[in-house]
Amino acid sequence: MNILSNTDIKFVSKRKLFYIITGIAILIGIFSLLFQGFNFSIDFAGGTLIQLAFKEGNVSVAEIRDVLREINLAGSTIQSLSNNEFIIRTAQVELQERQNILKTIEDRLGSFEILRVETVGPVIGQSLKQLASLAVIFAFIGMIVYITIRFQFKYAIASIIGLAVAVLIVLGILSILQKEISIPIIAAILTIVGYSINNTIVIFDRLRENLKTKMRLPLEEVIDLSINQSLSRTINTSLTTLLPVLALYFFGGTLSDFAFVLLVGITVGTYSSIFIAGPILMEFNKKGEYQIRRFLPVLKKL
Repeated sequence: MNILSNTDIKFVSKRKLFYIITGIAILIGIFSLLFQGFNFSIDFAGGTLIQLAFKEGNVSVAEIRDVLREINLAGSTIQSLSNNEFIIRTAQVELQERQNILKTIEDRLGSFEILRVETVGPVIGQSLKQLASLAVIFAFIGMIVYITIRFQFKYAIASIIGLAVAVLIVLGILSILQKEISIPIIAAILTIVGYSINNTIVIFDRLRENLKTKMRLPLEEVIDLSINQSLSRTINTSLTTLLPVLALYFFGGTLSDFAFVLLVGITVGTYSSIFIAGPILMEFNKKGEYQIRRFLPVLKKL
């Protein structure tokens, strides 16, 4: 299906508008990070997670919070998954203390089934943070090396800037909405990185082919042509990828946050591949041409 055939959108000439829109989106995310930070899960923050399913009655988050307040755990996080099913995250507690917490909740709110209990120490949580950061950094480095070998270094830098835009916007949205940052979320972000770079490589591959056959055209026109020629494929790929992710978001239960990050990431990654990576490559070329013109008189004297 070719839903966007024979388009002639001037992406490069409108690049300043896209830069402004992108800059505003990133700045909003940075402000949220400064004032709210991330909502790290037990994987990274450490602590104890207890998932309960109450058997009778309609229990609310407020009722659970009142019970926890009585036992000096008012700072705990409570997440409602479905009717009478909750996840409670507290500071790390020992087995005896955890049993006392569960008994108090049962006495006040009724019987329940314990679905899951996890405990992560602060040292392990800090180690996982470092490993997650290294995973993202090494993914970026590997892509720079690969794209430099396949194309040129300036292509690699333009691609990484596009990727950085996508990741920063996704992280900003996670901070604004206070979505929990967990191991599956990091996996989703790495998936977004791979998806976005694939779209960018498709566009750059078409650009390389067009540069061989349309050498007399200005680079700006060749970049626009390459993006327009790849546009239908990029949109089709994004739409077909979004359909199963949407199903996972609405019916995936505990995987809904993972699917949400993929939804946002695929959308933003497609945007950055089309509207950021190509125009950034144009900026690098213009800078190179400026340097050549600047030193041309000196070269002629030599």
